[in-house]
Amino acid sequence: MSFFAILCALLIEQVRPLAHHNPVYGGAIGWTRWVSRNFDAGKPHHGWVAWTLAVGVPTLLALGVHWLLVLTLGLPFAVVWSIAVLYTTLGFRQFSHHFTGIRDALDEGDEPLARSLLAHWQHVDAADLPRSEIVRHVIEHSVIAAHRHVFGVLAWFSILAALGLGPAGAVFYRMSEFVSRYWAYKDGAAVQPSSIWVQQAGARAWSAIDWLPARITALGFAVVGSFEEAIDCWRNDARRFPDGNDGVILAATSGAVNVRLGGGTLRPTPVADPLSRAQAGESLASLREPESGSTPGREPEPAHLRSVVGLVWRSVVMWMVLLALLTLARLLG
Repeated sequence: MSFFAILCALLIEQVRPLAHHNPVYGGAIGWTRWVSRNFDAGKPHHGWVAWTLAVGVPTLLALGVHWLLVLTLGLPFAVVWSIAVLYTTLGFRQFSHHFTGIRDALDEGDEPLARSLLAHWQHVDAADLPRSEIVRHVIEHSVIAAHRHVFGVLAWFSILAALGLGPAGAVFYRMSEFVSRYWAYKDGAAVQPSSIWVQQAGARAWSAIDWLPARITALGFAVVGSFEEAIDCWRNDARRFPDGNDGVILAATSGAVNVRLGGGTLRPTPVADPLSRAQAGESLASLREPESGSTPGREPEPAHLRSVVGLVWRSVVMWMVLLALLTLARLLG
């Protein structure tokens, strides 16, 4: 039933995307803030206590509702619950409007608008970016967003659902990513910044949790792209990026579509809305550029944006076909 739940969630999300300001994300922010306010007491072990509560309670809630529905109303209602959870945690439309707006602006030759849209999306100073650098940053941010909103969720949901844990994997993955990003952002907050211990706990947990999904995503890009070049770039250039998991994905993307990725950093700009960074697709810290140069490949150009879109969708189709075959084999077996 995992395949059916994922397919329905993706279709519903395409027809009616979840609004940026919605009760679910508002609740996640409120819950994470409450946990850090009450359990972040500045001691090393408090970081892991806060992380366990912030991530574990929503995960157990999703699991508890799933089993309650299975035992009382039956499996069809549990599948509906899985679809609802996936709808809030999985989907392209949570970030794709940023990508589409910048791509359309570049197609029309309106580079100032493209810079403005990129700056608004990632809260960076993009005023002096040349065209190729605009494209490069859009590719990097979009690929990581696709991983965290789609492929990473698919991986954890599928693994735990196969173990009978329903949609708990999707909640576990998304909450792990969210709390690490939110606590890192709170480090610079004027009121009640997060302690170094909760930041370290969130970052270390997220790095471990995303290790396998990042490599699954990179492998998918390699299979549906230029395989040999993607694997070669993965092996030799992933270390150019400071975040090991993101580096694997970006290096595989670079080889799969033959585009240069990595380079100079963008300076963050102040955020008027204190929650907008926390609700944004990705944190700037996780996408800082490498200090050791760029990956090999062609200079980024707007045509590469279409190549990346094709790469991502082919990867989605590949994993959905694989899930469908596994589901069929399980039913027939």
